[in-house]
Amino acid sequence: MDEKNQAQVTLSLVSHTNVGKTTLARTLLRRDVGEVLDQAHVTEVAEKHVLLDTEDADLLLWDTPGFGDSARLLSRLRRHDQPLFWFFQQLWDRVTDRPLWCSQQAALNIRDEADLVLYLVNATEDPEDAGYVVPEIELLQWIGKPLVVILNQIGDVQPGSVLAGERLALWRRHLERFPIVKDVLALDAFSRCWLEEDELFARLVPLLDETRRETFRKVRAAWKERNLHIFERSVLAMADYLARAATDTEELPGKKPSKDEKERAMKALGERLEEATVELTAALLALHGLEGGAADALTRQLHGFTVAGEERIDPERGALLGSVLSGAMGGLAADLLAGGLSFGGGLLAGAILGALGGAGLARGYQMATAGRRPTVAWSPAFLDRLVQRTLLRYLAVAHFGRGRGEFRSDQEPRRWQNTVTAALRSDADGWTMAWKGLKRIEHLSPSIELLRPWVDRAARGVLAELYPGSRSVLSIPGEP
Repeated sequence: MDEKNQAQVTLSLVSHTNVGKTTLARTLLRRDVGEVLDQAHVTEVAEKHVLLDTEDADLLLWDTPGFGDSARLLSRLRRHDQPLFWFFQQLWDRVTDRPLWCSQQAALNIRDEADLVLYLVNATEDPEDAGYVVPEIELLQWIGKPLVVILNQIGDVQPGSVLAGERLALWRRHLERFPIVKDVLALDAFSRCWLEEDELFARLVPLLDETRRETFRKVRAAWKERNLHIFERSVLAMADYLARAATDTEELPGKKPSKDEKERAMKALGERLEEATVELTAALLALHGLEGGAADALTRQLHGFTVAGEERIDPERGALLGSVLSGAMGGLAADLLAGGLSFGGGLLAGAILGALGGAGLARGYQMATAGRRPTVAWSPAFLDRLVQRTLLRYLAVAHFGRGRGEFRSDQEPRRWQNTVTAALRSDADGWTMAWKGLKRIEHLSPSIELLRPWVDRAARGVLAELYPGSRSVLSIPGEP
């Protein structure tokens, strides 16, 4: 075998058959490779992929065949004085014993190619019940390459939760008897985040021999730079989307438009927002190497929720506020009615259009418009909710593993919702200032630049809360 290029690091991805190697490979590579099927021995030969190619260093990933009947294989190996020599001579097993032959191909790849071995296990299983694990790790121990165990198929267990910590501790205790196992960590191929990938790479660095360590540091730096670039472009896309919504208006015909004319104006705003939401989702998917268009149902749900409104105002309260407006208190009324849609000049309507009828509304409406042709726009309260939905949309895309197929909008974990809500609440005054600042800007580009720092700060804060160990990666002070 020729000596490998010193500016190259090779990872071999191995596991028992049908545990999810190819799914994780697709997620890490950001492209479809191999086949993902719910059956044994889908991958029958080792396949090499370039995980990262830079001017200074290359990172290669091998997707290997799954181990088959590990217990029977180990029993056969133990009967020989030179078990690996015997094992690698069993060429006829390709025909007579396919599972054993697939195991052989995985082991050969590790012996000949790997600098590090990533061994996947099904995290939903109890370690004691996963009878295949011990014989497979004993085989890997004979080969002697450094081994990192990755808990895959975590399911609904949230990273950083008590349950996740307990499951990780259980697997670590189970595997501590094997010196070859250098680390155990969770990385779900279906729902990992790029920050978890960076943590994996950080923990691999000290496990490499000195000839590979510096190369891998360069690889990790390039990986981090690429992911931060994707994050920053995602922030820009979200800022663009929010700026367009915040500055979008629909002019109403005449100074006394009918209810139907008002509703048509709101519908036009809603349709533009829905179109922009689909475009934002498509942009985020493209940045993260995903396909799909499942923004549709979520977009319509969001649109219906916000336009219909939660805050229904009864006619009596509506008449009272109409009187307030007629008393030249448009600004105060605007604060009281914050929510739904806003009319240019200060009077907010949206969800309350049907309730605020009569002469009181007419007087107040004329007062609020102050003789100008009225327009309809999204209110600050609605925009606050839109920021929340936008950040949740980003999290859904950033966590979606490519091995799952086309992107689809699942219900966001409660932890995401609570974290986003808390982050925005802590910066509520800043967002209020941002919406007010946009009213003084006539062009879109400055509006995007005004919102961009706020979106960036919110997104970094949410990610840092979800992944506390990532503060330095996100350039947030206070790394523990």
